Amino acid sequence: MKLADLDIIVTAPPAPGWGGRYWILVKLTTDDGITGWGECYATSVGPDAMRAVIEDVFARHMLGENPENIELMFRRAYSSGFTQRPDLTVIGAFSGLEIACWDILGKARDRPVWALLGGRMNDTIRAYTYLYPQAEHDLSTFWTSPDMAAESAAAMVARGYTAVKFDPAGPYTLRGGHMPAMTDIAQSVAFCKAIRAAVGDKADLLFGTHGQFTTAGAIRLGQALEPYAPLWFEEPIPPDAVEEMAKVARAVRIPVATGERLTTKAEFAPVLRAGAATILQPALGRVGGIWEAKKIATLAEVYNAQMAPHLYAGPVEWAANVHFATSVPNLLMAETIETPFHRALIKNSITVENGFIMPPESPGLGIEVDEELARAHPYSGAGLHLEMREAPCDYANGNAFEGGAPAPRD
Repeated sequence: MKLADLDIIVTAPPAPGWGGRYWILVKLTTDDGITGWGECYATSVGPDAMRAVIEDVFARHMLGENPENIELMFRRAYSSGFTQRPDLTVIGAFSGLEIACWDILGKARDRPVWALLGGRMNDTIRAYTYLYPQAEHDLSTFWTSPDMAAESAAAMVARGYTAVKFDPAGPYTLRGGHMPAMTDIAQSVAFCKAIRAAVGDKADLLFGTHGQFTTAGAIRLGQALEPYAPLWFEEPIPPDAVEEMAKVARAVRIPVATGERLTTKAEFAPVLRAGAATILQPALGRVGGIWEAKKIATLAEVYNAQMAPHLYAGPVEWAANVHFATSVPNLLMAETIETPFHRALIKNSITVENGFIMPPESPGLGIEVDEELARAHPYSGAGLHLEMREAPCDYANGNAFEGGAPAPRD
């Protein structure tokens, strides 16, 4: 069995578009006709440029290779160009292709991918969700309304979720870490207070940031949130400043989580060594794929850290997360996005039941991709999957920011 063909589909979720502006799906076919699906989560270049990178990585390192030889193909990509260091774009391309190889291997052996990763460790997977607007909410005011967030949280708990994530702490800017405005600290406290009152002890609060603060600013904000006992403080400073993140972890009595923007074990190991985080959030379509994520989970075991695979993408990466999560002993939970388009794209082949994900029993990733639906929603925009803004934090008028991919209004 050899890898013979590659197809790439860039699909754009329709409004409201949760999960980013587009998803890059890859389809591999072997010389004996087995197909496998993967998803590449790399956002630093546009989809046309990324398509060329994926094609090059496949042709250079994988074409004609047995899909079993994942370790060999990873080392080829990791060492490409005399580098032997993490490269976000190249490894992002490889990650989606690697996921597709696992899908092929599971189908070839008539077993789910988790069975090839050491077997079933977890019968169910605790899911968490972002707080998104409910049908009755105004989209333009939701992101700065503690009351609406609390209503959304109560609705999610009613559906069985035991953890909800939100990020009201102000803008993500390309200027690097900033000191939060007092209005942003006050708004963050108000969100935590309202959501905690709405859910009581029925759900954990997951406080999301995206590397937007200085070390001192993150400490100020984190200490203000401590009375509401969030389960985590997510990526409080830029992800490359490991020792500075460790200072935050030592100063704030909330566990620090990080990892969605890191790639390979080479970037996760220093986080663990420094004590910068006790919850790791690899994005499997970026980190190097399923096998590399398993290695990171093993490293985390040594440091008594837990895994919470990240998702702000499509359902193919989610499927990979589910198989990974099923197989690891140090799982905390897995991010989930439930929209009609997410469900339809994999024909509802993996489900969330009362706040928990059911590991699939079908071969491979256990999903059936609706290829016609994916092709019917091509991406035609100019933006990246996620983007940071240029404008600085507004200390005079407050901040209202919807994240890196504001929802379309159609």
